[in-house]
Amino acid sequence: MSASDDRHAGLNLGKTDTETDDAASSDVFGFWMFLMSDAVLFALMFATYGVMLPATAGGPTPASEYKITPTFIETLVLLTSSLTYGMASVSMKHGAHIRRVLGWMAVTLALGLMFLAMELHDFSDMFSHGAYPTRSGYLSAFFGLVPLHGLHVAIGSLWIVAMMAQLLVFGTDPRVKINLLRLGLFWHFLDIVWIAIFSTVYLPGLIR
Repeated sequence: MSASDDRHAGLNLGKTDTETDDAASSDVFGFWMFLMSDAVLFALMFATYGVMLPATAGGPTPASEYKITPTFIETLVLLTSSLTYGMASVSMKHGAHIRRVLGWMAVTLALGLMFLAMELHDFSDMFSHGAYPTRSGYLSAFFGLVPLHGLHVAIGSLWIVAMMAQLLVFGTDPRVKINLLRLGLFWHFLDIVWIAIFSTVYLPGLIR
């Protein structure tokens, strides 16, 4: 294994010079800093939700609005999308044909859009019960946290489309590979946040 592979275990930059490797390290480190700042934002939203959870103002409660089956399916869909993106990364690292990489990314995109469609259906169902963000402090906090994650998934989906276009135009050059690595970090981060939402918002909410 080359020094480049050791330094960038998530992808294979191929034969690149030291300057390219150093730039890659800087880019990936900078993106980790962005993800940590995003994690702080989500932590604040989780804290707000926890504080506002009892503030239902006589309106809809978590137990009346949360449905375990569709939420569990959404969780499986998003986790599967993380697996398929990982397969795209593995295919790229081991020099598979670009069509295979694009194929796995297309599946990831489809799963991400499926997750968003299911989540929007859940929100629509809540609205039909009068569970609007302005109804109570609890609902304001819920619609501040969960749709924020959905917005990130939507941005990630657009990013996948952009990266598929870059693959078609530029192929798997080092810059495209670095961008795909950062997208992968972002997509897997969204999975972690969703697991936290499922575990601390939906599951406890079913018994409240």
